[in-house]
Amino acid sequence: MVTKSKNPGKSGSALPAKRGKAVRVKTAKSRDLASTIWLQRQLNDPYVAEAKKLGYRSRAAFKLAQLDDKLRLLKPGMRVVDLGAAPGGWTQIAIDRTKALTSGARIVALDILEMGPLPPATVLQLDFLKDEAPAILKQALEGEADLVLSDMAAPSTGHRETDHIRIIAMAEVAYEFAAEVLAPGGAFLAKVFQGGSEKDLLARLKADFTTVRHVKPPASRSESAEVYVVAQGFRKEGLRKA
Repeated sequence: MVTKSKNPGKSGSALPAKRGKAVRVKTAKSRDLASTIWLQRQLNDPYVAEAKKLGYRSRAAFKLAQLDDKLRLLKPGMRVVDLGAAPGGWTQIAIDRTKALTSGARIVALDILEMGPLPPATVLQLDFLKDEAPAILKQALEGEADLVLSDMAAPSTGHRETDHIRIIAMAEVAYEFAAEVLAPGGAFLAKVFQGGSEKDLLARLKADFTTVRHVKPPASRSESAEVYVVAQGFRKEGLRKA
């Protein structure tokens, strides 16, 4: 579980303390230039250090914490689905902020990659694109969801337009599931890339929710094209027609 800070409800809201002298990494025979650059960035990333200090499994935990600070997505007792959950940083934030240990909140985390247990969350190692995945998720959820999170992304090809199309496709698949399980008033959050090919997804979200916006949390690297689309106030089909 997460190591508790003095104010765990806000542990991911503030920027980590200013780091010291930058660490430089020399290229080794067994490591190419791209790997060396990645390693150097990790060693000099204050969010990586702060995640380790607080016991979060990844720096991505701060992204959800900051989004929640801004939008108040997580509340005690909620049912939450976390898609693309590994290694578990978002799940840890969801557990903490829904007070799942005491409130009866239900957290279901899914990833194609193996992910260690995070009680009381239900952790599923499963390919979300498999036909049987939605039914397994629904069974684990045991009711309607209040919030569906998707940090899913296909492996990067290095081609910006291709990667954008692929991540939007993942967001669309995530929403197909969310539309089936969300309770009235529920919310949907998904990672997308900045670009123009998400118009169809946005049009549907604007029809199905009272509020839709794009947010880039401070923990998202400035050079990254990722942003998050956040839709709140879900309207069930019958309510949209009323």
